[in-house]
Formats: sequence, structure tokens, C-alpha cells
Amino acid sequence: MIFYGKQDINQTDINQVIDVLKSDFLTQGPMIEKFEKRVAKYCGAQYAVAVTNATSALHIACLAAGVGKDDILWTSPNTFVASANCARYCGAEVDFVDIDSATYNISVAELELKLKNTEKKPKIVVPVHFSGQSCDMERIYELAQQYSFIVLEDASHCIGGNYKDSKIGSCKYSDMTIFSFHPVKIITTGEGGMVLTNNKELYQKLLLFRSHGITRDEALLQGKSDGPWYYQQIDLGFNYRMTDMQAALGYSQMDRLDEFVARRRYLAKRYNELLQNLPLTLPYQAAGTNSSWHLYVVRLDFGKIKLSKKEFFVQMKEKGIVLNVHYIPVHMQPYYQQLGFKSGDFPVSEQYYEEVFTLPLYYSLTDEQQGQIVEALQKVLQCAV
Repeated sequence: MIFYGKQDINQTDINQVIDVLKSDFLTQGPMIEKFEKRVAKYCGAQYAVAVTNATSALHIACLAAGVGKDDILWTSPNTFVASANCARYCGAEVDFVDIDSATYNISVAELELKLKNTEKKPKIVVPVHFSGQSCDMERIYELAQQYSFIVLEDASHCIGGNYKDSKIGSCKYSDMTIFSFHPVKIITTGEGGMVLTNNKELYQKLLLFRSHGITRDEALLQGKSDGPWYYQQIDLGFNYRMTDMQAALGYSQMDRLDEFVARRRYLAKRYNELLQNLPLTLPYQAAGTNSSWHLYVVRLDFGKIKLSKKEFFVQMKEKGIVLNVHYIPVHMQPYYQQLGFKSGDFPVSEQYYEEVFTLPLYYSLTDEQQGQIVEALQKVLQCAV
């Protein structure tokens, strides 16, 4: 079976993890900071905080930004639920802005219109860089200055990607950026995530919220100390610490990040060539962006073929190809419908969901396997049209 995503672990990665297992520190050791500094330097950001996963990264980023029960977060419906849930963890409200029909990212035109016409403005906006392609961050940043909201980039799909003259993660047009290191992402730490920022005050808060709200920092303790063992809990934090084994794997994977992204870009370009004669809408890349291609998503009008979307997935699986869907719009989930959202609220996202599916794309996918995927698509669609 060819699945939609897959990690690539080599012997160097394994050796790095073994070295940590043989060391004095399995957690809270030196490898964490080494990994953080490496990612920050690669992206061009000042600070980075490694955590257990991208969900905890979103959570502590919201906490560091001061999001609370009287606030509201806006994000895209076309994302994993964590992009919205992070606000709910803080007791805040959530609302959505529909997507652009070409990029499937948050529509900046819709965002501007909603900002003009909504009385309660967002405390924080979370643009989601879907599939590896950046949102129009320069324009979003301009709106943030005009309407005084915080910008938190959900770049879970995007490490290694570019926006204009910067790496995604530089925080040039945002207050914070988060990455995911889940096994299907560009690089992996098993589970894991990271928050990047150029703001020292936010950085110090992120460190606190990552580890129980506890500090040993003499500056934060204002000179008070009973001895070298001394610490204080100065806020209510969480245990979101990454292990040194995970950080070692991530640090090693950074050696091949550009190689991983280059291969994905090659495979995406090859898909574009191989699929151009099929009745599919292929991915669109906006000017000024260079995607890291976490996902390769296409659209098919199932109303024009003899198969339902479910039947199509079954027939592809029978041919050894496991497809996926990214994403079910968040506002259509039962939890969010209980909060008052309903079908029809964000029609572009809903129409997209009816048509979209995700093709396999990962570093170790061979040209031959990609040919098998395209051949399977051709055969299934030939019988269905």
C-alpha cells in the first residue's frame, strides 16, 4: 500500500538518538536548546521553544499572547481542529474566515471585510499555511497594525518553505510562528512542535508556560533565592516539555531539511505534469510563495462522475493507493456546531471539502510509485466518467 505520508529515518538519525540514550540527560538536557537554536537560525528568528506537539505550541502561544475568556480568535475553517481549539483551552471564543478558492488559505479579502463589519474584533488571528504554502502574510500584518490584533502563524505544514525573501518561521510578519514535527510532516521528532518569535517578552512567557509556570531565572525571581535548588511557580503552566531523544532526532533531521523539501517540490512538479489531462483541479501557487509541499491536494467534481467520493476512495485503496482528505472544515465538527456554527456559514470551505482529496507525497516516494498512483487514478476515472 502507498500511504499519503511517511517519515524518513536514516542511520544518522538513529545514531543521534542512541547517543542521547547513552548520555546523562534524557529530558531537560542540552539537546533541546541545540535543536531550538538550529531551527531558529535556519528560519531567521531570534527565539524558539520546543514542545510536545504543535497543539501545545498553539496553546502556549495563545497564553503568551494573553488570550482569555473575554477574547476571540479567528482562523481558517480549512485546518486541523487544533488551530481553533487552542483558543478554547484559554476560555476564549472562536470564529472563522472563509478560504481563498485558489490557495485554500485564509482569504485576506474576507478577513478585511469581516474586520470592517464585525463589532468585536479578534485578539488574535491564526493564518494557517495550508499544505506548505504561506498565506499573504504581508497584507495580514498590515491589517494587524490597523486593527490591533496579534498574528500567530500556524505553519505546521511549512518548515523549509519561503515567503517572499524570508523563510517561513522568520516571524517577519507575525508575532509568533508554530511548527509541527509529526511523522508525516517535513521533518519529524516523532511527536513534537515548536514556537518561534522575535519578541523576548513572549519568549520568556513561552518558556514559563512550557514547564509548569516555574522559573529559576534570577532576573524573574528578582534576586530572591534560598540556594541552588530554588525555583518559583509564578504562573499556571503545563508540562509540555520535549525530550532530548526527540530533539536529537529533530536536530539530525535538520541536516536533510532542504533535501526533503527539494524532493517534495520535484514530486509536486511531476504530479502537475502527469495529471494535467485528468479532470482534476491541481494546486495553485501564489506569487511570492515557494511551498514546502507537505501536502499535494487536488479537487474533483464528484457530481460529474459515476462514483461518490467514498466509492472513489475505496476503489483507489483496492489498487493499493491510500488517499486522505485535508480537511473537514472545523465549523462542521459537532463540538463547534454546538457552539452555534452551521453548514452554509463558510461556503467556499464547504464546497472545497466536497471535492478535495490528498495524494501521497513524501520524501521516499519513488518516481515508479508516483507512476502507479497516476495510473490508478487514470483507470478509476476512466471507468467513472
